[in-house]
Amino acid sequence: MPSRANDISIGIDFGTSNTVVAVADGSGRVEAITFDHAGERLKVFVTALCFWDERHGGSLRTRVEGGPWAIEQFLEGLTAHRFIQSFKSFAASASFQETRIFRERFRFEDLLSTFLRTLRRHAGDALDFQAPNIVVGRPVAFAGSNPNDALAMERYRTAFGKLGADRAHYVYEPVGAAFFYARTLNRDATVLVADFGGGTSDFSVMRFSRDSGTLRAEPLGHAGVGVAGDAFDYRIVDHVVSPRLGKGGSYRSMGKVLSIPNHYYANFARWNHLALMKGSGDLKELRELARAALDPAPLETFIEIVDLDLGFALYRAISAAKVELSSKDETLFRFEEDGIRIEAPIRRRDFEAWIAPDVARIEGALDEAIAKAGVKPNEIEKVFLTGGTSFVPAIRRLFTDRFGEERLTSADQFESIAYGLALIGQTGEPARWSA
Repeated sequence: MPSRANDISIGIDFGTSNTVVAVADGSGRVEAITFDHAGERLKVFVTALCFWDERHGGSLRTRVEGGPWAIEQFLEGLTAHRFIQSFKSFAASASFQETRIFRERFRFEDLLSTFLRTLRRHAGDALDFQAPNIVVGRPVAFAGSNPNDALAMERYRTAFGKLGADRAHYVYEPVGAAFFYARTLNRDATVLVADFGGGTSDFSVMRFSRDSGTLRAEPLGHAGVGVAGDAFDYRIVDHVVSPRLGKGGSYRSMGKVLSIPNHYYANFARWNHLALMKGSGDLKELRELARAALDPAPLETFIEIVDLDLGFALYRAISAAKVELSSKDETLFRFEEDGIRIEAPIRRRDFEAWIAPDVARIEGALDEAIAKAGVKPNEIEKVFLTGGTSFVPAIRRLFTDRFGEERLTSADQFESIAYGLALIGQTGEPARWSA
């Protein structure tokens, strides 16, 4: 794979939860772009936007921030704002046409291009969207119940094109991870790459070989599914948190005892959805339900969480519990903010029962990738796992049961894809890897 030593290449891993950008040069050197925030140098830029109005003279002007600055602005909450997170999950949805933010309408491609502008602003000169070699990651299978792959890619190209990246190449995310891993190979190998993000789980089978010292790669098969770490978080919410906030409870109306509607708890799918309840009428309905509830205390706690914008802190506690269950058989879920306290033990075996349907769908995508590759599990010599969900024991067992622990390896859960995408830009033939 020849490289052009004078050119840099940029790899962009636009993720559901986080975005990482890496830059490679012809010498094989690759580094992540860092962002200075609150005294820290971050390699990860949270995939989020926050819009708010500021008054200038007699008129209002909408401002926007992205990444950790968006979360900071949201949590300050000093003015009316609109917070948007994980919008990648709408990329392939034909039903998502636009959303209104204050006085403007935003399509998916408008949200993405706005996010990329905030990314560029904080990256400074390190990120040039008009660079000759830009390689953007994309999932093998987009999230959603009926994802439209062609629509998603049209939206991606429009958004990146607005910033001058008209000639960007779009490569499956696990292929990027495979290129990152391939640098460590000292012999020919058939490699399975499993990439677990926030919204999707993707798999690629690749054949790597060396010819006169040059690394060559052949893609054999790809598959993916729109299920990943965010779904696991929601299982904890549904089984541990929501029942302690009134789900499953009852209220009295016109002499009848009725069940509290479950649809209010669907807002827990994303932490920022809770804040939107303030303006949707849901919060007013919850207050009325609390007055009629047989046990009002849980609903009153739910209302306080919404009122005080505690969704972000709640999801940090959920994530911490999930991480603990990767190394312990039991953990204590603990959330304590502004006088609200929720505690509950979680056993790993219960958690694994909750996520079993999700794991089954992930296993189906894994089977599909291997079948498309036309290889048997014993012909796969190395398995490279990337993404935080790969540490969940139930997921890891999928691979140890098939391939054995000795064939498994893993790397940084955030950076490997962006690094590999940047390296693909150095091959001199990035178009060959375009999905």
